[in-house]
Amino acid sequence: MTSVLVAHASKHGSTHETADWVAAVLRDRGFDVDVLPAAIVESVAAYDGVVLGGALYAGRLHADARAFLRRHRGALAHLPCAVFALGPRSLEQDDLAGSRSQLDAALAKTPDVEPFAIAIFGGVVRPAELRFPFNHMPASDARDREAIERWAAMVADVVRYGKPADLFSRATDGGRAERAHR
Repeated sequence: MTSVLVAHASKHGSTHETADWVAAVLRDRGFDVDVLPAAIVESVAAYDGVVLGGALYAGRLHADARAFLRRHRGALAHLPCAVFALGPRSLEQDDLAGSRSQLDAALAKTPDVEPFAIAIFGGVVRPAELRFPFNHMPASDARDREAIERWAAMVADVVRYGKPADLFSRATDGGRAERAHR
């Protein structure tokens, strides 16, 4: 059975919850999935694919997600890897674009890790869990669960079948490339 790690880096739990949603889709498609905090993952060697989720705080990807990328960059350079981040308080294009720029800046620091899929999902604000002045922000949850589940289904297809370019090359070379990798 194909195994996937869904690692998450979260302060208040919404990224962990989103990682659980991603994992549920992967399990529904027949994958063996572990969901773990990014900070405790010692090795990714046992997995056929990795999904990393991190929250964006004050313009930066969560420190545990950044450390995960650095710590496992050698292995991630050879595994199917997908990354998502939660950040913007709304799904407005400007908010999404700003968060994507923040995530891209974090990923640029580990250039040998090239995720096949990168996504920005809306963030969550729970004022009761925040310190001043952020505890005066209005509560919100800008996550779109259907979009997250569609993204996770695409991730499942790529981990199972390969990227579209890989599929094309397998089809046009009569499967020789796939047989050569076995």
